Amino acid sequence: MTDPVNENGTVPISKKTTPDRPAPARRAELLATAAEVFAEQGYSATTVRRIADEAGMLAGSLYYHFDSKESMLDEILAGFLTELWSGYDAVLAAGLGPRETVEALVTESFREIDRHRAAVAVYQKESRHLVDHPRFAYLAESQEKFEDMWLGILRRGVAERVFRADLDIRLAYRFLRDTVWVAASWYRPDGAHGPEDIARQYLSMVLDGIAVRD
Repeated sequence: MTDPVNENGTVPISKKTTPDRPAPARRAELLATAAEVFAEQGYSATTVRRIADEAGMLAGSLYYHFDSKESMLDEILAGFLTELWSGYDAVLAAGLGPRETVEALVTESFREIDRHRAAVAVYQKESRHLVDHPRFAYLAESQEKFEDMWLGILRRGVAERVFRADLDIRLAYRFLRDTVWVAASWYRPDGAHGPEDIARQYLSMVLDGIAVRD
């Protein structure tokens, strides 16, 4: 069966065949490619053509899947944060002690770096420039939630005498945050150490510095 045509031989717009929506696996593949390019070049310097080239397709074809470069960035960041908070919420719901919670959260963070290294790098580079953009308001909300979570755990650890009474809570939070997430700049999934092993090494160095001394 063929499409009806106008008198001039063209297919009416409403009747033109449109490309099928991409399968989830293909969409995820394209987002992963975009994340790698954004991480390497920066969002502003990246063109849709460059992403399409890396994906082995024409630039125009990419618009069948995403309406803009901004939409790709949005999906990359929102997807990463959704998965991150799913893991964090599971840890928080487990009812662990302060030290065990810190250990579990740090481990979950390294697992996220392992799964989404490029997305983490994009988040670190771009989030400060996007927080005032209405479409990316969730970035500021996530940052505030993240800080409240860590400060609450550290305060509970001090109150329960698991962590030192003289611990500067905010400095400890910033140290934990920066020490863990800077790993995205050098971590490679095919490296000598997996995320759990790196988390154990980090935790052995960090927690001995904030635990109560006998």
